[in-house]
Amino acid sequence: MPRADRLTTLISRFTLKVHPAPLGEATLVVLAGADESPSKAVFQPRRCGFDIASDRVLVAARVDWGGISNPLVSALPPVIEVDMTRDAETLALARLMKSEIEAQRCGAASVVNRLGEVLVVRILRGQIEAGSTRPGVLAGLSDPRLSRAIVAIHDRPGHSWRNEDLADIAGLSRSRFADMFLTAVGEPPAAYLRKWRLTLARQDVEKGHRVDAIARRYGYGSPEGFTRAFRKQFGTQPIALRPKPAA
Repeated sequence: MPRADRLTTLISRFTLKVHPAPLGEATLVVLAGADESPSKAVFQPRRCGFDIASDRVLVAARVDWGGISNPLVSALPPVIEVDMTRDAETLALARLMKSEIEAQRCGAASVVNRLGEVLVVRILRGQIEAGSTRPGVLAGLSDPRLSRAIVAIHDRPGHSWRNEDLADIAGLSRSRFADMFLTAVGEPPAAYLRKWRLTLARQDVEKGHRVDAIARRYGYGSPEGFTRAFRKQFGTQPIALRPKPAA
């Protein structure tokens, strides 16, 4: 069975943006080695600012990817370090970023931003492949069987998923799937699906979408049922988060 794409839907739902930033506001830096070439990338998914000598920093950027509402961001370790000297492709990418920053040719800022996005995706791939020892979606996505079910949830949040459907996708018995999912992700599949739906629903509410349309989109039987679930999750009514009309 082909491996499911574990990042594309998350990137489309939580737009990944990488912008150059002062060191005190950065969440991603590329550091120089003894020969002035890129040697290490350091990414802090949930914290800004680095206590690092500025003369070691070749690239400093802020990564925006949905904050803690993004389940993968909340599951990542506080600090991720990547030894670029062990990865020729990532090293070449960092060297190109450094070259663009130093040369300041036309369009350099856009090029650096795009290269930064590619660098972050490569860092995230490495984290998924390495897995996690603590429960969360990172541990689930790292498992080749559970990841197929999690990607299905991410791709089709409005579908009426049953445990047996997800177990079939994972290629596991229903009981084995439920046990593995709870151990890896830290909550049952139905709870993860509910949180994922409401996370996406909140995005749509904040964009001004109609409550009844959102309820249908994410598999709720009625706007009232959706509103109750939303209030339980976020402590407020959906209408309170809708953008106010211009005066």
